[in-house]
Amino acid sequence: EGIIQIASFHPHYQFEDSEPDDIENYTNRAPYPILHLLREDSIERAVQAFPDAEEIYERNQQTLRRIGLAGWNELMKR
Repeated sequence: EGIIQIASFHPHYQFEDSEPDDIENYTNRAPYPILHLLREDSIERAVQAFPDAEEIYERNQQTLRRIGLAGWNELMKR
């Protein structure tokens, strides 16, 4: 608990117990290393507006699994 939370994004982001090319890693990848500063009071308001916020993360992973790395690379061409 505090005032700010930090979310990290990196071109080679890898979740623990995953392989480097697992598509789920792409939920936290960015072209450059980034630290996203989140105000905790903003997070609280967002969770009130979207009470099932954890489903967003799960849905993002499901989408990435469905499109796979080839689909991701195709999206990034745009």
